[in-house]
Amino acid sequence: MKTALYTRNGSADAVLELRDKPKPTPQSGEVLVKLATSGVNPSDVKSRAGRPLAGDYVIPHSDGAGTVEAVGEGVNNSRVGERVWIWNGQWQRQDGTATEYIAVPEQQAIKLDNDITFETAACFGIPGLTAAHGVNLLEQTTSDTVLVTGAASSVGHYLTQMATFMGRKVIGTASESKHSIVMEAGAIACIDYQKQDVGEEVLKLTDGAGVGAVIDMDFASTSRLVSSAALKPSASIFCYGSNDMGEIPVAFRDLLFKQIQMQFFLVYELDTVQREAAIDRLNWFMRSCQANTRIAHVLPLEEIVQAHQLVESGKANGNVVLSL
Repeated sequence: MKTALYTRNGSADAVLELRDKPKPTPQSGEVLVKLATSGVNPSDVKSRAGRPLAGDYVIPHSDGAGTVEAVGEGVNNSRVGERVWIWNGQWQRQDGTATEYIAVPEQQAIKLDNDITFETAACFGIPGLTAAHGVNLLEQTTSDTVLVTGAASSVGHYLTQMATFMGRKVIGTASESKHSIVMEAGAIACIDYQKQDVGEEVLKLTDGAGVGAVIDMDFASTSRLVSSAALKPSASIFCYGSNDMGEIPVAFRDLLFKQIQMQFFLVYELDTVQREAAIDRLNWFMRSCQANTRIAHVLPLEEIVQAHQLVESGKANGNVVLSL
């Protein structure tokens, strides 16, 4: 089978290569999926650039979609021919979705509705489930207005649509060139985080009241809002990332006296209950409204280097997907 992989960390053009590898055989509890698409996410390019390899090689990418071709022992044969999308394809293992076939535990291959394309479904695993879990957490709050940072990103775009659909007012942050993406997703306003003070703008947009919830992709920046009136007392911050992965100072006094709630989550490590709830939320969202998945580029597997470079550049206004 045609496969892209790397055997060491480095730049995309230096380490990614195409190889032929044997088709895997599904083991007990697994399904073999003939992949049609593979999603490329920021975490994939970060892993390739610098995270220790899970073995002597890595086939990158955790997300993808395709058709079940065979099943292992213990899996109902009725799943053969089923259209599916994949989550955690390459999490803590060597073999991801940048290949023609993947064998995964059957619970990691989710049945896909016939009216959803494989290109769209290749964006569900990381962006879709991160957004869905974030909105599930948001639903535990009573805040009618939520700040979504990075609202033009793949995750943020889904978040904005989902939160709007469930009746919350979304204030997004994005660079000026991407404001239209955020507004089209349903936000009531978008703040240019590069040129404007986010806290001050939030106060203006809420008539001084602030917001009761934040779904955040960059805690290094958002942590500064803890000491700002932009966060209401007892506000909740739900965070799934940070541009600075080191020590980030937070004013404890403000956390304490404002009773700020902070919850961090990693989509790869959701427990079974959280995962099932996120999948249910994502399915509900896709079936219940005019959901929009922004796909900026669909490239053949042979152009995986360019795909990684597009994601790293941050210039793709939407998801980057490989066609297999």
